[in-house]
Amino acid sequence: MYTVFSTFDVPPEKSEEVIAIYQNRSRRVDRADGFVDFLLLQNERRPGELTVQLIFDSKENYLNWARSAEFREIHELEKNYPDQELAAIVPKISKYKVVAG
Repeated sequence: MYTVFSTFDVPPEKSEEVIAIYQNRSRRVDRADGFVDFLLLQNERRPGELTVQLIFDSKENYLNWARSAEFREIHELEKNYPDQELAAIVPKISKYKVVAG
């Protein structure tokens, strides 16, 4: 398995707004080959720190998703979000091969 974390900081007063966006996400990634799970994590001590975790069955399937037209479309929509402060956020991406479970 392969997991990817995208961690980003939003102003704490906007964290609920961002959480609602992810709760109502398009779920397009869910249909990608090899997709296993999606989680949105919120740091307990710093509520403005959010992390998206994607789990795929393989690195190859994740890379196929990340190179897809659907991936590009979703991320272009994020850049056009009306709240430009949120649209300008650049996440820190970490990628991991699962070696034990």
